[in-house]
Amino acid sequence: MRYESAVTSVSWIPSAAITGVTKTPFEIGVTHYDDPPPDKLTDLDTVLGPEGARFANDLRAWIEVEDGRIVDYGQTGGGKVSNSKVKLGGMVVFVQAVAFPDLHPEPEVGEGFVRFRQTAGGRPGLPSPRLIGEAPYVKIQGPSVWTTLALTLHADGTSTRELVGASTFPRHWLYDEHGDPAGKSAVIDFEEWYHHAYGAHSPWGGEDRVVPSTDAETSLERQLSTIIMRSGRRAPRPHKVKPGVDLFVEGEAGDDLALILDGVVDVRVGGTPVAQLGPGSVLGERAGQGAGTRTATVTAVTKCRVVRIARNLLEERDLRELEETHRREDHA
Repeated sequence: MRYESAVTSVSWIPSAAITGVTKTPFEIGVTHYDDPPPDKLTDLDTVLGPEGARFANDLRAWIEVEDGRIVDYGQTGGGKVSNSKVKLGGMVVFVQAVAFPDLHPEPEVGEGFVRFRQTAGGRPGLPSPRLIGEAPYVKIQGPSVWTTLALTLHADGTSTRELVGASTFPRHWLYDEHGDPAGKSAVIDFEEWYHHAYGAHSPWGGEDRVVPSTDAETSLERQLSTIIMRSGRRAPRPHKVKPGVDLFVEGEAGDDLALILDGVVDVRVGGTPVAQLGPGSVLGERAGQGAGTRTATVTAVTKCRVVRIARNLLEERDLRELEETHRREDHA
């Protein structure tokens, strides 16, 4: 019996993900933020491109099983990069990113499983003059972008996938073999990436980074986050939340909602953890209903960027549907 599976990462630049003077080219339209990748990944080549995502890592693997034992295995796939569209005056220029060679460590073979790994990435083609912390202290080439994926195939036909390591910028989404969202990197750190992700400080120099990851949010939450961020002439201003700070406290009055742009939060009901959520999650949908009190405590696990919005910004039917998909206290 032959079993096959896959995991694919798509790396893209969300709005408001870049800080400092470096965001100027994005704000004046020289280059652009990216639209989120699709809810269903059917053709990777249509997702990458001048108007889309910048980097992808596609890991595919198979095993042959006889009498419950794995007798053969292999992997395919690899990294892909796209060019970037740059507007200079009245001209449009396409700048090709630089791809690095894919890294394929020897698969880990265990009792009833094979675990495959693959690192893929590169660097943007646009120059990025900046200071770094070691000689020669100035870097012109862009920082490195990458993901390290792991895919484990089991003799019973099941599979699991992981984001083992990644650059701390941009956002990395994971898809499974069916093209459905399977997770995402939860934390973006543009400053760390901009000044430290190069040369030896990348998997091609022997150094990877562990980046927190969370499950993918629902399709409805992706729709609502787009509405929230495009609700007016200017995107709502996010605010920073330190680890350990409560966004909502169970039992307290409240009439607003929160969209997590970056970071990881814990959700607790009656003191019991019921969920850990990340970017794209919309929380507090029961604000304004009934007694108008919070039904859960939401606490920042990492540094977070959060947008707070009034309940009436969203349609009531969407909020009711969101409530039905959550109801985490029913499982506490």
